[in-house]
Amino acid sequence: MRQFATLIRKEFLHILRDRRSLFVLFGMPIMQVLIFGFALSNEVKDCRIAVLDSSKDVYTEGVIQKLAASQYFEIERNLTSIADIERAFQSGHIKMAVVFSPNFGEQLLHTNKAQVQLITDASDPNTATTIINYVGAIIAEYNQQLLKTPTEGPLSISVETRMLYNPQLRGEYNFVPGVMAMILMLISAMMTSVAIVREKEMGTMEILLVSPMKPIWVILSKMTPFLLLSIVNFTTILLLAVYVLGLPIKGDLGLLFMVSIVYIICSLALGLLISSIAESQQVAMFLALGGLMMPTILFSGFMFPLENLPLPMQLISNIIPAKWYFIIVRHVMIEGLTFSSIWRETAILGGMTVVLLTVSLLKFKTRLE
Repeated sequence: MRQFATLIRKEFLHILRDRRSLFVLFGMPIMQVLIFGFALSNEVKDCRIAVLDSSKDVYTEGVIQKLAASQYFEIERNLTSIADIERAFQSGHIKMAVVFSPNFGEQLLHTNKAQVQLITDASDPNTATTIINYVGAIIAEYNQQLLKTPTEGPLSISVETRMLYNPQLRGEYNFVPGVMAMILMLISAMMTSVAIVREKEMGTMEILLVSPMKPIWVILSKMTPFLLLSIVNFTTILLLAVYVLGLPIKGDLGLLFMVSIVYIICSLALGLLISSIAESQQVAMFLALGGLMMPTILFSGFMFPLENLPLPMQLISNIIPAKWYFIIVRHVMIEGLTFSSIWRETAILGGMTVVLLTVSLLKFKTRLE
């Protein structure tokens, strides 16, 4: 028994001294509970909306105050004209616009009926439907208050909805950009890391690096085939989306290819960084799948609204390349926007690519030399 207890004590000491094992045992469950606890929700919180109120009467103010008081909405801006609505959506700052007619109050008093128009960005159909339901419930509650108001007749506000970019509310409009971001990230990073680690395991990478060719060109020559194959992957996904799923490409195809190539290079740089850490192909594959898949799914906005996450996690999402690529693809492919509308996201993605590629190449070179 004493020997058995000694063996148990030895195993405990091994585990306690191994930081990776401790992280897997305690860190991963805590992180997953916190992240999934906040992210796995169909609710939409702090949704940014815009209001076009040309009537500015007591009834429109009543609806606006109820929307502002709700935990679901945050009034981002007040619009002054119909033309401002399209610009607000293109800027990506709002998810819904609430439009009142110029004579909303008079119409409500004279005819006992008035209509408010809700315009949503339906490129994410689930979020758009949820937002419409929330507003419908708030206006229904306000209608109940109007019924108790002493007037010549019962007042009633009806809701007219308009879905931008995806009027049929097809799930493919959100699914395809998200899958593109996830597949290109995982395939590019995983294949690069595994291929380079395989060379290290076989001892052939060192032979290549001591050849007359400079080490950086050796590494880039191994990454180039995966760049070309990933471009083929991207093209295949687009062809399936258009000809099998019937998804239109409304924006500039050349712009979409350019941004996708930048994203693929960024993913390859992550694969190179993983290869400098991993000691075996199994470890490299685990790091690529476990370390990149979950952040890509949770922090890109593909599966769950980022507004559901607390502020620290929203800040973390800003360092996930898939988030910016997902935004760009949806803007260009689904909404048909031009480079002037996505330059900020493209600049961030390009900056990440330069930084990751530089750090990965330097770290890899130092590791093998």
